[in-house]
Amino acid sequence: MAHASPGRSAASRVFAALVVTAVVVGALVALFLVVEAQRAVRSEAERLTAATAAALASAPDVVALLTRGDTASASASLEPYALEVIDRAGLDFVTIMTPEGLRLTHPDPTQIGAPYLGTVPSTPRVLTEEFRGTLGPSVRTIVPVVDDDGTLVGWVATGVTTETISETLVRRLPLSLAITAGLVLLGVGGALLARRVTRRFAGDLPPGELRDAVSSYESVRTLGEALRAQTHEHGNRMHAAVALLELDRRDEAIEILTQTSRQSQSLVDQVTARQHGDPAVGALLLGKAAQARERGIDWRMDIAPDTPRTPLAPVDAVAVLGNLVDNAMDAAAESADRWVRVSLRRGDHGGIVLEVADSGPGIPVDQRERIFAQGYTTKPAGPHGRGIGLALVRSVVREAGGDVTVAGPPTVFRVTLPSASSRGSRS
Repeated sequence: MAHASPGRSAASRVFAALVVTAVVVGALVALFLVVEAQRAVRSEAERLTAATAAALASAPDVVALLTRGDTASASASLEPYALEVIDRAGLDFVTIMTPEGLRLTHPDPTQIGAPYLGTVPSTPRVLTEEFRGTLGPSVRTIVPVVDDDGTLVGWVATGVTTETISETLVRRLPLSLAITAGLVLLGVGGALLARRVTRRFAGDLPPGELRDAVSSYESVRTLGEALRAQTHEHGNRMHAAVALLELDRRDEAIEILTQTSRQSQSLVDQVTARQHGDPAVGALLLGKAAQARERGIDWRMDIAPDTPRTPLAPVDAVAVLGNLVDNAMDAAAESADRWVRVSLRRGDHGGIVLEVADSGPGIPVDQRERIFAQGYTTKPAGPHGRGIGLALVRSVVREAGGDVTVAGPPTVFRVTLPSASSRGSRS
């Protein structure tokens, strides 16, 4: 199977993908931390202004001075007190005012006596807002001051400018950036480790050649298992025949050899009847039939003679069919009625339809798509690993312009492929 150009190795692509992922995740984390820090700083400003304004509004001295109604005396006494609170609490202003909203205190003495710039509630209640005043935009909280009888005697407003909030946010940015840098460095470190591990197994092979190497391995593995079973079966029959001949039981020996010949010839006839057969696929099917008998599975095969030539390379064809048959026999071995059926025929539009069915317990509907994912399996791990076969099958089939689906019960894997000639005419 040819590929356009070698391109970068699989290890390099894994490294690049993980580095890009690490950078994107780092950027998203940085954005989240900045937004979260901004929200936290603003929330802190709202809590600070609300708590300070409430404390001042309930202070006995503030209540007493505002209750007397002497604005000049109240302003002279409360201005130094308000400036001290500003300094200690880290606020930008503390404005104590009359019920009508006239300032009695302010960081700028020239603003004392002027109307408060902000919302003065029509009824005594606490209000937090962002408003542009004489010091610029600020987050501020206004709290009513009431005497012992519950009569409104004044207001207290405290605020922090947005400029101060921004300065606080800037001071917290280095921590956010340090966390982001740490995440990116960890991601790059993980990418380097992944590249080393990938290169250890795949060398400098590009993804296409790596896929071909896996396909070749799977092809050799499944074909080797099939031929081993076939050799083992013939060996057993020959040993039995020789033993019967030694016991001078010639008729029984001839019957065993004749039965073996009839079974093998029937399978050979089906395989060779196909006009465009592939010797490797034929050998695989003959071997898998012996493997099925070895496992006590009823092997059923139906190959239409007019089936077109497959567009798959022999290695890929063996890997696809071998994996599907191996899975089918594993599933059938778990059932009481143990059978596997393989059919190969011409499709509706001149293509090829390959079906592998089994009597196994079936595949739940919610897993029928997931079983084709790389690494997904419902079987215990074996010496050769699990979770590669069906992912490889779908990859090979789709690259050839076909598709693979699963239905049931009984479980049927259906592979549809264009004919070799039709695919060649489109390329």
